[in-house]
Order: sequence, then structure tokens, then C-alpha cells
Amino acid sequence: MESGGRPSLGQFILLGTSSVVTAVLYSVYRQKARVAQELKGAKKIHLGEDLKSILSEAPGKCVPYAVIEGAVRSVKETLNSQFVENCKGVIQRLTLQEHKMVWNRTTHLWNDCSKIIHQRTNTVPFDLVPHEDGVAVAVRVLKPLDSVDLGLETVYEKFHPSVQSFTDVIGHYISGERPKGIQETEEMLKVGATLTGVGELVLDNNSVRLQPPKQGMQYYLSSQDFDSLLQRQESSVRLWKVLALVFGFTTCVTLFFILRKQYLHRQERLRVEQLQEEFREHEAQLLSQASPEDRESLKSACVVCLSSFKSCVFLECGHVCSCLVIEDDRIDDVLKNMTDKAPPGV
Repeated sequence: MESGGRPSLGQFILLGTSSVVTAVLYSVYRQKARVAQELKGAKKIHLGEDLKSILSEAPGKCVPYAVIEGAVRSVKETLNSQFVENCKGVIQRLTLQEHKMVWNRTTHLWNDCSKIIHQRTNTVPFDLVPHEDGVAVAVRVLKPLDSVDLGLETVYEKFHPSVQSFTDVIGHYISGERPKGIQETEEMLKVGATLTGVGELVLDNNSVRLQPPKQGMQYYLSSQDFDSLLQRQESSVRLWKVLALVFGFTTCVTLFFILRKQYLHRQERLRVEQLQEEFREHEAQLLSQASPEDRESLKSACVVCLSSFKSCVFLECGHVCSCLVIEDDRIDDVLKNMTDKAPPGV
């Protein structure tokens, strides 16, 4: 029997790992596909004077998932940039991010690592208004920080490198961490910027609101137009689909080879059992046809050559059934040898 007939532990580990990864990738793909399908089914509404009449005719004066595009306008006050003059917006995000090198004890390489050490976001109420002048309609945007794609623009970015002494360098090599510096970033949603909102559009007391949708659908406030936003989501769906198919194919191939090895191992075991059964039948036939004085010698003789005494122990079963002369012979020659040694007529 082949020593490599049984599947190895590594193959089972590969099968389990690829199965888990395939399940995770497929779950992400399904979620992305659902989001893209919901986004494709969103109703496009023009931000014009007929907006209120459209909403008043809708069930419950509400469109559950609507797409609307307009320019950002502050309601009362605006936020001023801390670093750029004459830069006003309605959302401001200040971020301090630490960059450092971390020693990997497995690969023996320095890897880049970053961590946000401080972040603050300021907001003021704002509306979406038409780009055309003279259209007296506005959509109040609620809970903008709940959106998954907030169209902020980076208006300031500066990297402050770390100043290190010789003692610090030695300490960093000992600790396995080498700081590179601090990156300071300011992002803003500027007044007048074009914004595409996807969410629940509601008419309430003669005012129109855009708010996060219900039923688990995603809320978007993107600087991209709707077609670009939809195309990006569909590209993400295709990427996750390809990854799920690749790992699914790997899982199927691994399972096929494991089942094939199991089948070949079982066939080999059945073949050996059949040969052993034929050995026993031939031995019993020889004993039944031999003279009484020859039976004792046959019982202690090699079951293959039937002439030498049994002197070879087979591990791990511990059976003594052959001599050392034929221990390297092929098992397929056993029946032929037994037939040649058998008395005439057997």
C-alpha cells in the first residue's frame, strides 16, 4: 500500500482555510451586490420647483430611497479653515496620524504602520440647493456624519518628521518601533461644492429633508455624480465576485484531490484484502491436498515460496508469514509463486 495514499493534514488545513475564506468572500460579495442593487433602484429626483409637489403626491410624502444632487449652502454660520485663508465649509475634520516603522520578528523586516491619535469633526447645518439662480427650493441634510461616503476635500496636509537622537535610535531598535513623524490633515466640505445625496427624502411642514434611509440601506453624501458612484459600487461587486470564485475554485480543487486520494487509498486497501483472501484460500487448498506428514512443514513454511521457513515479521500487524528472501518482491508475484509450488491439479 502506498504510504502517501491518505490525505495529509496540510491538505485538510488548506481545505478548511479556503472554505472559510470563500464563505467570507461570498458573504461580502452578497452584501456588496445588495447595496449596488438598492443603489441602482434609487429614484432620481431633480432639485427644482416641482420637488415639493412630487413629494406631496408620494405615499406618506416620502421617497424611501432617492437620489438628489445640488450645491452646498450653509444655513446660518460657516466653518473657517484653520490653515487656509478664505476657505469656508459646513463640515471640518482635523486629523493627527502617527506614522512609524514596526519590526516584524517573523519576516525580519521593518513594516510601515499608522495610527490615528486624534480626530475632531465639526459640523454646521447646511442645505442642498439648485445650481440655477432664482429657484427657491432647498433640501436640509440631516445627520451627514452617518453617511458611508462623505465627500470631504483635503485642504491642508503637512507631515512633521520626528527628531531623533542617537540614544533614541538605539532605544527604537531595542523596542522594535521607529517613529517617523506626525501627519496633520484638514478636510472640509466647502460651501458651494456639488454633492450627490442618496437617502430618504421627506416633505415635512413645507420643508424637504434628506436623512438616512430605513431598512438597512446605505446613506451617501458623495462628491461624485450618481453614475460614477454606481459604477464604483458595481466595480467593487465584480472584484469581490472574482475573489469569491477564485477561492471557491481552490476549495473545489482541494476537495477533489482529497476525495481522489481517499478513493485510491480505499481501492488499494480492497486490492490487498483480496490478495490476502486469495493467499488464505490457496494455503488452505494446499494443506487439504498435502499428505499428513507435509502439513506441519507447510504450516511453518513461507506462504509465498512454500519452501523456506517463515522468518520475516510484518509491522505493524506482527504477522510472521514469509521468509527474508522475498521481502522485496512485488505483491503481484505472490499468486504466481504459490501456483508454481502447488501440486499438480491445484
